[in-house]
Amino acid sequence: MAKDPYEALGLSRDASANEIRKAYHKLAKANHPDLKPGDKAAEARFLEAQAAYDIVGDKDKRARFDRGEIDAEGHERVEQPSYRHYAEAGGDHPYHSADGYADMGDMFSDLFGRTRSGGQTIRMRGGDVRYVFDVDFLDAARGTKSRITMPDGKALDLAIPAGMRDGQALRLKGKGAPGLGGGPAGDALVTVHVRPHKLFRRQGNDVHIDLPIALHEAVLGAKVRVPTIDGPVAMNIPKGSNSGARLRLKGKGVPGGKSGGRGDQHVTLKVVLPDDPDPDLVQFLDEWSKQHGYDPRLDMEV
Repeated sequence: MAKDPYEALGLSRDASANEIRKAYHKLAKANHPDLKPGDKAAEARFLEAQAAYDIVGDKDKRARFDRGEIDAEGHERVEQPSYRHYAEAGGDHPYHSADGYADMGDMFSDLFGRTRSGGQTIRMRGGDVRYVFDVDFLDAARGTKSRITMPDGKALDLAIPAGMRDGQALRLKGKGAPGLGGGPAGDALVTVHVRPHKLFRRQGNDVHIDLPIALHEAVLGAKVRVPTIDGPVAMNIPKGSNSGARLRLKGKGVPGGKSGGRGDQHVTLKVVLPDDPDPDLVQFLDEWSKQHGYDPRLDMEV
């Protein structure tokens, strides 16, 4: 049986949605299998946190869990029969019920299938299974389709929607463990781990990138090509740009998914000198600094 999701995340039942999200990300980051390969205990804590967040990280599921309608695994809770459902219900039969059951046998037939010989067999929904799937940064940002083979040899077709975030899970209906007695199969919950990119960093739906520029481009201004998740675009560097200056490419961030819209790309400039400065440049700057020298650290005096 799955652990109580609040207990698994180390939270009380009155925790806010933001507190739940932060607790999950902290546990997932600390116990991710990629960071602790071969550590079964960490993997168990990671899967436990995933299962908990799948319940209380979803507004509707959390409300249903709090009301006792589903259990910690997301399965429907079967209301325990009570004589109060049947007593004084009217009709000729002492256990006649307004719930539509003619007798106790009809009621339990909802939970138990029947064999050909008239016996009963338990009918139960199959359990959910959980997997972790690594995806490249650009594939998560732009969306992709992939067929993946799970540890049990099962092949699953996975559609990664554009804008997928690290730690989000995809639910594949009916791709989990088979049910018992003709019951439906469970679901496959695939948590997506987005690999870091060497150039791009994501914050919300915005993308950030550091762009090296040459000294003459910074001083004189220039039009340069800038990488984006959709491919390179042209961007103007203003004259007199400094390292740390930030420019924005509107609408070049990550798609917003259900929220709609799209983020921006923020470009931080980094002025880079040549590895081997040209002698003419050295001579020019030597003469120039004698008449136009300045102290960029003046404001740091204490």
